[in-house]
Amino acid sequence: MRVLVVEDEVRLAENIARGLREASGYAVDVVHDGEEALTHCSTGSYDLIVLDLMLPKFTGEEVLRSLRSARDITPVMILTAVSDIARVIKLLDVGADDYMTKPFDLGELVARCRALIRRSKGTGEPILRFGSVELHTSEHVVLRGGKPVELSPTEYRILEYLIHRPRIVVSKRELLEHLYDFTWEHHSNVIEAHMSNLRRKLRSAPGDNDVLETLRGRGYRLAQP
Repeated sequence: MRVLVVEDEVRLAENIARGLREASGYAVDVVHDGEEALTHCSTGSYDLIVLDLMLPKFTGEEVLRSLRSARDITPVMILTAVSDIARVIKLLDVGADDYMTKPFDLGELVARCRALIRRSKGTGEPILRFGSVELHTSEHVVLRGGKPVELSPTEYRILEYLIHRPRIVVSKRELLEHLYDFTWEHHSNVIEAHMSNLRRKLRSAPGDNDVLETLRGRGYRLAQP
């Protein structure tokens, strides 16, 4: 999953990004003003936006209104230093999905972000299932047929993205956009190598037939279990 953190306090932004990368394995882009945020949203593809309200150039509320008026439905977690219930209600009505008041616990923020992404993908459960495959999002544990499957961080992230989109064909470009931040030099053969390893590891575990399907020239999907 790929997250955009919009926060003008540089140290706080770095801490949030590090927490999301280390605890959940997300790819994270960081910007420090509202103008950069809108530019990144127009050129990138995000699964979540963590958005501070007090930003230079455009405020967080202006960024949120712009996204929603453009029919961008990416989940938005608002960060605010003001504990004003009327303001929070207004932001939720404008289109925010959740909020946290500063100072906040980083672990709680990361957990709330995971929950927002799960709900946006159509499930509120922390355990994702497809046939004999189980993916435990909090512990980053994968089981097949009840037996653990040892995956690399990137293999886990690929499987998590695919299991959120069961039976939907996902292109290599889409995977690259959602698994890597702007600092990564995209190479499609990297995805092919990870897919090969992921297929081999899932095939060696007990369960149904091959669960990961390659559609030549189109992409990948989790096959009918």
